[in-house]
Amino acid sequence: MPQLGETVTEGKITKWFKAAGDAVKPGDNLFEIETDKTSMEVPATSAGTLVEVRFLVGEVAKVGAVVAVISGVGAATSPSPATVPPKPAAPPPRAAAPVHVAQAEPTPRAIPMDPFREVRSPERNFGPAKLASGAFTTPLARRMASERGIDLLRISGSGPHGRVVAGDIDKAAPPAGAMATGASAAQVKALYAGIAYEEVPLDSMRRTIAKRLIEAKQTIPHFYLTADIEIGRLIAMREEANAAAPQDKNGNPAFKLSLNDFIIKAWAAALQRVPAANAVWAEDRILRFENSDIGVAVALEGGLITPVIRNAEAKSLTAISAEIRNLAERAREKKLKPNEYQGGSSAISNLGMYGVREFAAIINPPHATILAVGASRRAPVEVQDGSVKFVSQMTVTLSCDHRVVDGALGAELLAAFKNFVEKPVTALV
Repeated sequence: MPQLGETVTEGKITKWFKAAGDAVKPGDNLFEIETDKTSMEVPATSAGTLVEVRFLVGEVAKVGAVVAVISGVGAATSPSPATVPPKPAAPPPRAAAPVHVAQAEPTPRAIPMDPFREVRSPERNFGPAKLASGAFTTPLARRMASERGIDLLRISGSGPHGRVVAGDIDKAAPPAGAMATGASAAQVKALYAGIAYEEVPLDSMRRTIAKRLIEAKQTIPHFYLTADIEIGRLIAMREEANAAAPQDKNGNPAFKLSLNDFIIKAWAAALQRVPAANAVWAEDRILRFENSDIGVAVALEGGLITPVIRNAEAKSLTAISAEIRNLAERAREKKLKPNEYQGGSSAISNLGMYGVREFAAIINPPHATILAVGASRRAPVEVQDGSVKFVSQMTVTLSCDHRVVDGALGAELLAAFKNFVEKPVTALV
């Protein structure tokens, strides 16, 4: 299982292009994987015959796990640490034994009792695993127990031959003294006994979103700044620019700018105006950036992703518009590369198209800021002579990580953004 990004730890097999017994050569697509962010085809790196498939379609494998074995002409002759060599005719001297064989020998007197330690045969290291207690457990049950802090030795398996399966973990109560993470699935379902509902299993994207956002709210000291911004000039500039757009060979406008394109440009300019806020948290230090790399939240079926517009402060509005359209389209198809959605110095979440007036977004670590943009509307405001007039207005809320951006710095950043939006020509020079 390849590494598809610094934060990716596992991938789900969604398709096999080859079956056991098929001949393969370097470059042939072997299988397709899906992570919480993207999907991709994985090619073979050796020639030979596919002799073993260890993960079926729908199963999840950790990064670095062996998902298949290729053997025969052209295949690697020396085993990698993760593969299993043929069983030798006689035991080799202990000093020359491969590391993985030494680990496979059960040595209960040298290793403290660990309910999650798996005792595997040297000839087979996939499928149901045997615990140090002698019980068997499925890979899914092991992962669920690890995530929930459940001691597998306390579980009585309901599967074949007493095997511990995922359903047994769902029914198990959390151990005493464990951190409360909410009711178990069984406890929640018990509240709705007799009521019709549909169970929707969590995919890798939703699991990752849940994990990261809980971590963000628990570990990042959020504070929020809100401002109402007049956007009359911005709307007028957008309409004038779109009206002046040249036509392509089919008679269609060469571009069509959205309000979000202007917002991205203005946010990038604001981060340049207040460089101390163009930064991220790196545990024991703060990283400040020269360029404004802006992540833009894109809604997907079952989740969201934040592709990044690099060097947004230096790009034209038409370039930003074309790039975000391309990134959003490929994001919905799960075709983004890791470098297209990782990193960035800040982010924007715009729910204005849904009629949302105002909201506060959760910071996406390691970012220190995220700008939540509401819908444009007509609103009454008082002018200097005491009269009232109606203006086009939108409400934005800036979420800040107080470890990086304190109140005064956040206010300065929001004021810079407000200035660029209310006087949009200044963001272009």
